[in-house]
Amino acid sequence: MNSRKWVRLFFTTLFLGGISTVFIGFVLEWDKYAKFFQNFDGKEILAISFWLMGVGFIFSVISQMGFFAYLTIHRFGLGMFRSSSLWNTVQLFFIAFVLFDFVYLRSVLVANGEVSLGNNILVAGMLFVFGAIVAYIKSKETNKKAFVPALFFMVVVTILEWVPALRINDTDWLYLMVIPLLLCNSYQLLVLHRLIGQKSKSA
Repeated sequence: MNSRKWVRLFFTTLFLGGISTVFIGFVLEWDKYAKFFQNFDGKEILAISFWLMGVGFIFSVISQMGFFAYLTIHRFGLGMFRSSSLWNTVQLFFIAFVLFDFVYLRSVLVANGEVSLGNNILVAGMLFVFGAIVAYIKSKETNKKAFVPALFFMVVVTILEWVPALRINDTDWLYLMVIPLLLCNSYQLLVLHRLIGQKSKSA
């Protein structure tokens, strides 16, 4: 893929992260920001929008760093294990491990018991289901062997990218960060094969 396409991917992902964060930020804090819309206070709305967009740009850059890091790790894994099926098995193990770790650390260590175990299991389950849907689409558009790597990226890498908000453990920041991350990660994953011209294969 040439540099022109990389630049296009960078900026489209950047603006996806910025715009989605603006929208999500206003939704999450609507009780706080509604008065500005009711009073048609354009100055405040623009100021908040620019701030949220800047935050979204940061989330997008984190997403892109994670994506390119995973592309490198994936090639390294294929080279080290010399078998895509064995490498996929290793990735499935890490998916299970990271999801368990996410639930355990959030329930016992980070939140000090303030967040229920059931709630953390629900969040982990939603991440897994969303990741599985994106991975299924990826595998349908490329090949069946792409499912596990795509699922690994959507689950494991997203959780690692989410760590800054998880450490803060503030509900608004958790959602403000994870939704743009999921959108940016999904977009990059599903658009990459189109940019490089990879066609679907049955196996």
